[in-house]
Amino acid sequence: MFNELYESIYQAIKENQTIIIHRHVRPDPDALGSQLGLAHLIRQQFPEKTVYAVGEEEDSLMFIGKMDQVETDQYTDALVIVTDTANRPRIDDKRFSTGKALIKIDHHPDEDHYGDISLVNTQASSCSEIIADLSLYLGERLPLNTEAARALYAGIVGDTGRFLYAATSPRTMQIAAELMTFDFSASEIGQLMNTNSKKVANLSGFVLQNVEISDLGVGHIILSRDILEKFDATDSDTAPVVSLPGTIEGVMCWAIFVEQEYGGYRCRLRSKGPIINEVAKRHDGGGHPLASGANAKDLAEINQIIDEFEELMVEWSKQ
Repeated sequence: MFNELYESIYQAIKENQTIIIHRHVRPDPDALGSQLGLAHLIRQQFPEKTVYAVGEEEDSLMFIGKMDQVETDQYTDALVIVTDTANRPRIDDKRFSTGKALIKIDHHPDEDHYGDISLVNTQASSCSEIIADLSLYLGERLPLNTEAARALYAGIVGDTGRFLYAATSPRTMQIAAELMTFDFSASEIGQLMNTNSKKVANLSGFVLQNVEISDLGVGHIILSRDILEKFDATDSDTAPVVSLPGTIEGVMCWAIFVEQEYGGYRCRLRSKGPIINEVAKRHDGGGHPLASGANAKDLAEINQIIDEFEELMVEWSKQ
């Protein structure tokens, strides 16, 4: 289905000497796994090329890999590839638009069609799965290696919730199995991704004890600045707690609202059934049908999102 795009991406990589790979802000394992996995693939096959992976680093995910520093003048003749990023405002490092050519590789709904080449596969579990599939299709032209396999496996594990989410397909498992044939420890990756700091563990307990659940199965909790300070936590520390309300019996969709320094709220939205990304779009966000993000300017908008989730549950229960 994507063979022509795979060929076009390969030709662009082959023809450019400098390649700079970006991904989205506040990276998760898939953002880093797809970005660094692709960088490892290109570096092995084309050692004469200059390949950078750029963006802010996330301390809790340093086990996947580190970022490179790039001088601005390096972009002049560079091919820029952006992975795992649906829309341009979320791309980390705004210099992405100053390169010679731009490629988008993503698995989110394609609502911001950018790039000279745009490969968007919404059926893939993750962008890391797409990068791995690209390598498997190209074979010896861009073969897998241990470093790439490790990064891509971490990305797939992250975006599938350790293969629990509905986006996990037979192809996902086939690719994961292929990656596991390389010389890295899949169990070590799982343990690293399953290990939280004491402050995150304490915050997790607070979330489970204080999440509010409606009669219709809508869960929500507001993590104010005061609560975050109580646990010595930051916005990035809330990522591991996002899935927790979904482990509670009866919760079908939920939202975690994290107060930001500027006063608004980051909204982490999840579902086990109702399609929620349309709600996210109405509140300065977007994402997958069952996993999205949005922004709320105040408590009134938070209540509006909760009301919209309630309405979704009413309609979903009729199906």
